[in-house]
Amino acid sequence: MLDPKTGVPPRFLRTPDAARFLGISIRMLEKHRTYGTGPTYRKIGGRIVYALPDLQGWVENGVRRSTTDETPCHVFPTRPLTPAEKATL
Repeated sequence: MLDPKTGVPPRFLRTPDAARFLGISIRMLEKHRTYGTGPTYRKIGGRIVYALPDLQGWVENGVRRSTTDETPCHVFPTRPLTPAEKATL
């Protein structure tokens, strides 16, 4: 993804581009943002933007080698967190 004007990769992605980068729907990314379970974002003016390293880091939280892997980090589902889940943040 190169910026057509500058020819360099963007530092920040807007919600549609961030969702495409992650391979999820725009609505799912918006829900993650609403519930506080998604990647770190920035609000610049009225715009929501995501830094590429933040998106990559959020994806890395979900890395597993097996279905039985127990790791301290995980990607939460798109719903409000339970008190127990909030305690693990």
